[in-house]
Amino acid sequence: PTPTPTPGSTTIQDIQGPGFISPLKGQAVTNVPGIVTGVRATGRTKGFWIQQPSKDPAKANASTGVFVFTASSPITVKEGDSVLVSGQVTDYYPLASGETTATTTNLSMTEITKPVVNVLSSGNALPQALTLPADLPDTYAPKPPSGNVEDLTLDPRRSAIEWYESHEGELVTVGDARVVGPGQPEYGEIYVQTKPGELRTPRGGTYIADYDRTPTGRMLVMPVDGKVPAANVGDTLQGATTGPVDWSTYGGYTIAATRLGTHTDNGLQRTVVAPAADDQLTVATFNVENLKPTDTDAKYAALGQAVVTNLRSPDVITVEEIQDDSGATNDGTTSSDTTEAKLIAAIRAAGGPAYKAAVIDPEDGRDGGQPGGNIRVGLLYNPERVTFVERAGGTATSATTVTKDTTPGLEDTPALSASPGRVDPTNPAWNASRKPLAGEFVYRGRKVIVVANHFNSKGGDDSADGRFQPPNRASEVQRTQQAQSLRAFVEQVKAVDPQANVILGGDFNDYQFSAPMKVLTADGALLHDTMWTLPENERYSYVFNGISQTLDHVLVSANLKGSTSLQVAHINSEFAVQTSDHDPQVVRVRPALHLYQPGTVTVDESVRKPGQKLTLTLAGWKPGDVVTVRLDGAVVGTVTVDATGAGTLRWTVPTSTAVGAHTLTLTGRQTYPASVALTVRPKNGPAR
Repeated sequence: PTPTPTPGSTTIQDIQGPGFISPLKGQAVTNVPGIVTGVRATGRTKGFWIQQPSKDPAKANASTGVFVFTASSPITVKEGDSVLVSGQVTDYYPLASGETTATTTNLSMTEITKPVVNVLSSGNALPQALTLPADLPDTYAPKPPSGNVEDLTLDPRRSAIEWYESHEGELVTVGDARVVGPGQPEYGEIYVQTKPGELRTPRGGTYIADYDRTPTGRMLVMPVDGKVPAANVGDTLQGATTGPVDWSTYGGYTIAATRLGTHTDNGLQRTVVAPAADDQLTVATFNVENLKPTDTDAKYAALGQAVVTNLRSPDVITVEEIQDDSGATNDGTTSSDTTEAKLIAAIRAAGGPAYKAAVIDPEDGRDGGQPGGNIRVGLLYNPERVTFVERAGGTATSATTVTKDTTPGLEDTPALSASPGRVDPTNPAWNASRKPLAGEFVYRGRKVIVVANHFNSKGGDDSADGRFQPPNRASEVQRTQQAQSLRAFVEQVKAVDPQANVILGGDFNDYQFSAPMKVLTADGALLHDTMWTLPENERYSYVFNGISQTLDHVLVSANLKGSTSLQVAHINSEFAVQTSDHDPQVVRVRPALHLYQPGTVTVDESVRKPGQKLTLTLAGWKPGDVVTVRLDGAVVGTVTVDATGAGTLRWTVPTSTAVGAHTLTLTGRQTYPASVALTVRPKNGPAR
């Protein structure tokens, strides 16, 4: 008879070792014992996990679980089998196109490959699953001197990445897990939070507060059968979600769930923003995710409904990711007239205003995004609420410049040479990226410059979940250059008119605390990022890899900070069913009237008694301005300035006016204050 195989001398903990890389990498192992804890029979990485029934305390930081990769061979085991596995130890790195093992930022998974399996018995009890969050640290990743965590000896108390690595392949479980990244049935992915109170948003997500404040309890769940519910953020997976610790290129350490909690819908609602006051200008930003004419009628209808219902039909919208009229077909088309027309029609069909569009077509293939799509930014505006000052001459490669306006009533406000016009489009900072689009608007006599933006993406950055820590954010270099270019334009506007109302909206592809945003805003001295006005746990408009964050911003010039409020319309990123992957935002703002220097003011008599009359004469004031006259702060009358800049006020000194020196202050709606002195003598004294 064939002798019963006996366990070899190598254990799973020997294979895993005290670091990220197996000390037995590349070596053959024989008859490694373990209990089968999970089987993955679908996907590209087929195989099963085995785990030691108990841990050797002398190797406390080495995991007791490991994945056995079966490739295309039949899987002949099931959960609860006691097995002996022989094969070769490998550290497997998932590689994207063009990557090598040396260049990838991904962490590896220690595996046994080319396995020979002997089943000793079946129906054995599984090792006890470790209940998360257990003693999971609050620091997400270590900062090794070499920059590569693989050079470290694991200290599971130091960082979450090391904690997960020290339990790689082991069974873990989380009870009543709250969903923090919507379920994606097409990818078999869903994100949960194992630390219920960690960096929690009011709607049930988990947010990033800074680069060093990444939520450590956020966990990707990828069931071995590939099935997840279309759950929204804030829903729960009721009961136990259990499986071995795995790793994914998208999301880092993962629960390869063999058991998934029951989906409970907690009724997350889509935001409807608060109404604006009649004298507030509303400006929104909305990334419509590669919008093209061939998108479904349902997508257009949903976008139209979102603008009308959820955003309450903003006066101006900066729109990102408008594709050309042939979509991703690379046929030389650059016009997006059809795309814009369909979007405007959808808004109208939803009961919204008849928006108009201001767009400049890009050069073919020069602005990045989906190949052939020629995405660009645009401005939609409601002509019933704002006046768009159209100035011809804007092209894909010409830069709009700023001069003083000479239009009556708007003198000295900023005027664009082209409106719409591109900002600094030939600057190398904008290579293979969307160029900003500036437009000149007038709202209730107030000039407003609005700029639509879409900075370059984070593509090419090191994975935040990977082996290089801190990750190299290489894409920040170009975004910083873009920030400098755009900031120079805003500074040009402010140099022409220090009082200018400037609003920048768009997908800036970076966090509010990032270096490019600090450069763009001059740390708040030039521009105010309205995202900072929200409570910390509400500063998000995007959910990526289960983390609530913001890439979209509305910035206002510093003079508007006190009169601006922001609301994010959470209608997409937290939901399994999305019209776009971004949430739009709306600011409500009262733009400032341009103030002019006052003219002269004289009084016919600078010394008066109570009850006597005097005449104020104005000359050189702003025609049409209404000037309020105050005596020591109390209103005594108004003057409407005529077309020549002149006006008069005949006025009687109140009998209650105290004897002594007084000040008459004149303040126009569009004029800085002016003052003139008045001396009041006793009623029974000499007039002069």
